[in-house]
Amino acid sequence: MSKFNIPGTALITGASTGIGATYADRLARRGHDLILVARDTGRLGALAAKLRGETGVKVDVITADLTNKADLAKVEARLADDASIDILINNAGVALSGAFVDQDLERIESMIQLNIVSVTRLAHAAAKAFAARDRGAIVNISSVVGLAPELQMAVYGATKAYVTYFTQTLRLQLSPNIHLQAVLPGATRTEIWDRSGSGGAESLDPNMLMEVDDLVDSALAGFFQGELVTIPSLPDAGEFAAYDAARAKLLPNLSRSRSAARYKVGEPA
Repeated sequence: MSKFNIPGTALITGASTGIGATYADRLARRGHDLILVARDTGRLGALAAKLRGETGVKVDVITADLTNKADLAKVEARLADDASIDILINNAGVALSGAFVDQDLERIESMIQLNIVSVTRLAHAAAKAFAARDRGAIVNISSVVGLAPELQMAVYGATKAYVTYFTQTLRLQLSPNIHLQAVLPGATRTEIWDRSGSGGAESLDPNMLMEVDDLVDSALAGFFQGELVTIPSLPDAGEFAAYDAARAKLLPNLSRSRSAARYKVGEPA
C-alpha cells in the first residue's frame, strides 16, 4: 500500500535539521514539491536551495516558531488553503531532560505547546482539507518513550503518548483514503539531545542509537506497508500487535455499571 504515488506537495515541520530535513530529502527525490517549516531561516534556505538544485522540485519555506500562535496560524492557513498539499509530516518537537520537579515550568509549557498543541492544530487543518478531497496523508512523529514510563521522561513521554493515541483515533474517524501513520523512533542521532540538556547523543549507548537516515528510510518503508504505528527498531511487528491486542482485551471491562468484586472484599454487611 502506498499513498506516495499521488503527485502532492508535502509540508514538513521541523524541517531544517534531523528527521525533518531527511524526510525533505527523501520526498524531494521521489518528486514531491515541498513546503519546509522551521524557525531557522538560514538553514531552511540552504536546504531548500540544495534540494531545488539536486532534484528540480519546487521548495517553499515558511519561517515559523510553532509555539507562537501567530506563526502557527500562518502554517494552519497554508494547509487549509493550498490544495496542492497532500502530505503533512508533523515532525517538529522538543524534549526536556531531568526530573519533573527540577524542570522549568516555562520550558515544560513550551514543550506541550510544540509537541501537542501544534501537532493537533496542524493535523486538524490538514484533516479538514484532506477530507474535502478524500485523499492525503498525515504522518505524526511520536516516540517509543510514550510507551515506556520506566524511562522517566514524565512530560515528554506523556506528549508522545498523546501523539500515538491521537493518530490511532484519527484512523478510526477519517476516510481510508487518508493515510495515518505514527512513527515511534527510539534514540536517534539528532540535535534534540543537545537541546534537551541531556548531554548530547554521544552520551548514549551506541548500540541504542539509530542514525537519522536509517530511521526515516524505515519510517517510509512502514508507510508503504500501510502501517498505522511504525517502530523502526522493533524486529518483530507481532510484539506490538500483541501489546495492542492485550490493550483491546481490556475494553469490555473498562466501563461497567458496578465496581469489580475485588474491591468489595471486607465491605461492611
